[in-house]
Amino acid sequence: MSDTAHESHTGPIKTPAQLLWTSFFSFVAPIFIIIGLVYFVTSGDKPAAGAVDPELATAMRIQRVGSVELRDANRPLQAGDAVYKAQCAACHDAGLAGAPKFGDAAAWAPRAATGYEALLTSSLKGKGAMGAQSGGAFSDLEIGRAVVHLVNASGGKLAEPAEPAEPAAEPAATAAAAAPAEAPVVVAAAPVAAAPVAAPVASATVAAGAGEALYKQACAVCHVAGVAGAPKLGDKAAWAPRLALGLDGLTASVIKGKGAMPPKGGANASDADIKASVEYMLASVK
Repeated sequence: MSDTAHESHTGPIKTPAQLLWTSFFSFVAPIFIIIGLVYFVTSGDKPAAGAVDPELATAMRIQRVGSVELRDANRPLQAGDAVYKAQCAACHDAGLAGAPKFGDAAAWAPRAATGYEALLTSSLKGKGAMGAQSGGAFSDLEIGRAVVHLVNASGGKLAEPAEPAEPAAEPAATAAAAAPAEAPVVVAAAPVAAAPVAAPVASATVAAGAGEALYKQACAVCHVAGVAGAPKLGDKAAWAPRLALGLDGLTASVIKGKGAMPPKGGANASDADIKASVEYMLASVK
């Protein structure tokens, strides 16, 4: 009876072998399990970059669906849908930075109620994360057509702005055409030596203001709000480490593309215009 009472007060470990195995499974085995888990996590296949990096995913969504070219004032005016695809779709297709999505009637209803003039003014001057659209490759009338296209695609009933009327003929020219022709008077004149022809002057490679215009059309969509790590216009702290590359080095980075920025920022522009745009952004932090 005493042996039974003694066994009831002893633990489950009765031999040195049992103590050894208990120690192994209590301390050594968990260490190996942890090492195995760490190896499994660090050596596993990584998911796609767009699935874990929201900024990169955003940059991919807002890639421009059209290109913008700097054109002369005599070119044909573009339709609203063409201007939208080249200028507005990058943000309004995905609803980036609070932009109302194309075709979203609920989002556009309160904006359409403000009227065409108010919407056009906001577009030309800029609002929130949207930069000013006035003074770029598209005229104010073309931007107005894009506004009407956006609103009407969401259930609005705005009338498209008409093209400006052709200027009337000058009164002096009209009077000269209406006056009766008189008999010509022939006057003998001494021969005049031909004036020397001046050598043609080479046109400037980059038009005045081309850098600012290209920035507004192709660069502002990211550099105004700092999308995907793009340094904001005028942010001296963000531009400071980039200034060491100089104008030529930064221009080369833009032309080739860097990080989430596609080559030339997605614009169809010459290298000279790209350089002018970089120079415009650098001037804002000097």
